[in-house]
Amino acid sequence: MKIERCVWHEDGGWQEPVNPLADRKTANLVLVFAAPSLLRDSTHLRDIQNRFPNASVCGCSTAGEIAGTRVLDDSFTACAIAFDSSTIIPVDEAISSASESFAVGRRLADKLPKEGLVHTLVLSDGLHVNGAQLAAGVSGGLPQGVAVTGGLSGDGDRFKETLVVCRGVAKSGHIVLIGLYGQRLQVGFGSMGGWDSFGPERRITRSQDNILYELDGCSALDLYKEYLGDHAAKLPASGLLFPLTVRRDKSDESLVRTILAVDETNRSLTFAGDVPQGSFARLMRANFDRLVDGATGAAQKSRLKLGQKTDFALLVSCVGRKLVLGPRIEEEVEAVTDVLNTESVGGFYSYGEISPVAPNASCQLHNQTMTITTLSEV
Repeated sequence: MKIERCVWHEDGGWQEPVNPLADRKTANLVLVFAAPSLLRDSTHLRDIQNRFPNASVCGCSTAGEIAGTRVLDDSFTACAIAFDSSTIIPVDEAISSASESFAVGRRLADKLPKEGLVHTLVLSDGLHVNGAQLAAGVSGGLPQGVAVTGGLSGDGDRFKETLVVCRGVAKSGHIVLIGLYGQRLQVGFGSMGGWDSFGPERRITRSQDNILYELDGCSALDLYKEYLGDHAAKLPASGLLFPLTVRRDKSDESLVRTILAVDETNRSLTFAGDVPQGSFARLMRANFDRLVDGATGAAQKSRLKLGQKTDFALLVSCVGRKLVLGPRIEEEVEAVTDVLNTESVGGFYSYGEISPVAPNASCQLHNQTMTITTLSEV
């Protein structure tokens, strides 16, 4: 497997590619991550498709782009992958509301041939989807032992429109699922957070799917505003700094949920994934050192299956982590590349991350994590 990384930025246009392929016609897959405005203008997508004429160009809009050890804004990044013997098949579906998420996920999985399928990558609309139901739908249609990893596309901290690219075309309200095939292909993955809980744990007394109405019988939005103080005026964007940890019972593993929208009329909060009624919830806030430690832990998990060899790493980190770490954001990416011992890294900052928590575990939607997928051919 060989990787060429290209970056365009308005300050200097296309930069010199990193590790240029000897023959760009050998590239099978190009993963592109870019600011929404750069995907709405198809110029850069055409440039990439012309540069790698035989590749399927897939990707999404972001809240920041990852290229090696750099974290960029308002750039267009492309990672061209030339597999030695593996192949890929991308499929896509439209989605118009979160209620369709499970069904759309299942349709995507059903479209993929199952023979030889090793792994799947999903890149989804970030605003009109229930990521937890999407993950469940895709997983339910895959053969045993085949996992799905990826994330929800972003739009900075604007929450206006996200775009997904399939076969070189950017679309709003879309999801792409990429099937990876090949006997020599090895895939690892890991996902960790690094946030601290604060305030009392409360019972979710009224919710529907990913919409939270009440905690302990009180308005969820009112409680959130009480805890956020001055930050409340900037909801939903400020909610990225204060995610919610949710667990079904006292012994269950917690999942983190991030706010996508606020409804002042019915005093509710819409999250990127399910917040089941009867579950326990608690607010969280950032711990700088633990966020970087979480990225290190995710990298360590992702390399367990691959050992010392990582040909390419796809990083999907949460926009909330980027807002909290600020000028220190590249520390989490550097921590990952140090563990994996490679700079063949690409990825993006997302509205949600999708990955199993461990090998053979069910796939979950995560928020506020660093989620890593590592690829190697042996």
